[in-house]
Amino acid sequence: MGTLYLVRHGQASFGADDYDQLSALGRRQAVRLGDYFRAKGIRFDGALVGTLRRHVQTFEGIAEGLQAPLPATPWPGLNEYDSAAVIGAFHPDPVGRPDTPDLVRHHFRLLREGLARWMRGETQPAGMPSYQAFLAGVTGALDHVRATYAGDVLLVSSGGPIATAVGHVLGTAAGTTIELNLRMRNCSVTEFAFNPKRHTLVSFNGLPHFEHPDCTGWMTYT
Repeated sequence: MGTLYLVRHGQASFGADDYDQLSALGRRQAVRLGDYFRAKGIRFDGALVGTLRRHVQTFEGIAEGLQAPLPATPWPGLNEYDSAAVIGAFHPDPVGRPDTPDLVRHHFRLLREGLARWMRGETQPAGMPSYQAFLAGVTGALDHVRATYAGDVLLVSSGGPIATAVGHVLGTAAGTTIELNLRMRNCSVTEFAFNPKRHTLVSFNGLPHFEHPDCTGWMTYT
């Protein structure tokens, strides 16, 4: 039986013109996670990495902390949905940059509603796949892991695909999957045990690598 470690990217640049870029803290989070894996003696047989910049940068930071070669397979099916497109599919009015607490809360209220509509097939956000195609991209990655590996595997992605993977494995309702997504922390680790037939959830959204005085204040969500 193997273990699949699903890692959400480090802190990106929420509210900036270019979200798809790790912040300085996000980079430190990723390197720290690699340090943690190395200290625990975890050696990966392989890695699947979404192709967004924040995914690649997070993987690079983890690899730096591991201090060991780690081949990675780019996997576009692990890329995140476009939150602006999800909201815009049912709320055409501009919502503004979420740069105040009230606007952040408003953004996530709209995002919850937009995700629910997309998952039910009621909207088709511009430039995005259907939800069924998005789900297939995630489950295709899980199928590949089961068919290819038997040891420890690293997967680097975003909150949406990781929550979708958890929801798929547990058979949760759409609303539960959305809440799992929106509570996921940066550079958190979710673990699946797997064999050739199935995945089983072991842990969700953990941050044991930040349980050190040097990492005070490192827990982030965006």
